Amino acid sequence: MSGNEEQAPTPARRRALKWLAGLCGTVAATFAGVPALRAFLFPVFRPAEEKRWFKLGETGGFDVGVPTKVDFPEVAADAWVENRLLRTVWVYADDAAHFRAYNGRCTHLGCAYRFDRLPDPQYHRAPNVFHCPCHHGIYDPRTGAVLSGPPPRPLDTLATKIEGGALFVAYEDFRVGIRQKVAV
Repeated sequence: MSGNEEQAPTPARRRALKWLAGLCGTVAATFAGVPALRAFLFPVFRPAEEKRWFKLGETGGFDVGVPTKVDFPEVAADAWVENRLLRTVWVYADDAAHFRAYNGRCTHLGCAYRFDRLPDPQYHRAPNVFHCPCHHGIYDPRTGAVLSGPPPRPLDTLATKIEGGALFVAYEDFRVGIRQKVAV
């Protein structure tokens, strides 16, 4: 036999190479499969999130019968990236002890709406209403009901509580453009 000729692998060597290839394949499948399986099953086993309460201000700081816009920051974590978001809530006070808080997004397409104190004859709009400038949705500030325009449902109300003379809100966003109030 000369030095250039190759020898046929022995059965023991073939068996060892098969085991090594199988082991490497199993390790590779585990490294790829475990994160994929975790991502697939994690939503099922994730504990329900507790409401996060944000302080809007002292209860005496809200005018009765007039909506008050309150902006506050929220830190949202997405994997390892943290974003600081500015959230908007409108608060309507019936009296010093009863408050209604509305999400600051229109239920039609999610645009920011405003409180109009004056009538607008161009759009036949009455005074003292919430007005969304995107598609001229009009809401009642006391109840959040749709008075006119394309919004599919009333304004989204948020849970409130009073502690130590301060008003707190449990902020959450909802899907826009549909009749049902579905949390995002």
